[in-house]
Amino acid sequence: MDALTVTRDTPRTPDVAALLTRHFDLMRSTSPEESCHVMAPDTLSDCGVTLFAAREGDKVLGVGALAVIGPDHGELKSMHTAAEARGKGVARAILAALFDAARAQGLTRLSLETGSAQAFAAARALYEAHGFQDCPPFGDYVLDPLSVFMTRRL
Repeated sequence: MDALTVTRDTPRTPDVAALLTRHFDLMRSTSPEESCHVMAPDTLSDCGVTLFAAREGDKVLGVGALAVIGPDHGELKSMHTAAEARGKGVARAILAALFDAARAQGLTRLSLETGSAQAFAAARALYEAHGFQDCPPFGDYVLDPLSVFMTRRL
């Protein structure tokens, strides 16, 4: 069994794009469009995010991106672990890489938006375990009962 590696990648890498598309489709199927803030792979490429992919050998198991939204503030985007890889520490490894990248860019705060439904409970628990706390909407977000906003200092 190959070790898990997390490296910078691009949303245009074919296997990464395929996993991002799975994520996009899943998010669109679980939330109404007006409450769904997932970004399509091409949009992620166009907005200059820092993206990481976790792989076991040559198989991509997870992705996560960092968008700079202010002078010292970043937002986590498109965090996704393939269903078949959940429980292997993929998301924790990607979060660690994103924290390191944010610090290297001089960011002092990270925030995120995720769903409030039961389907997002594991994601919320992961973020809470890594120091994120609920917060008001940030950036261009507005209060939405289907969204949970979280933030943490680095």
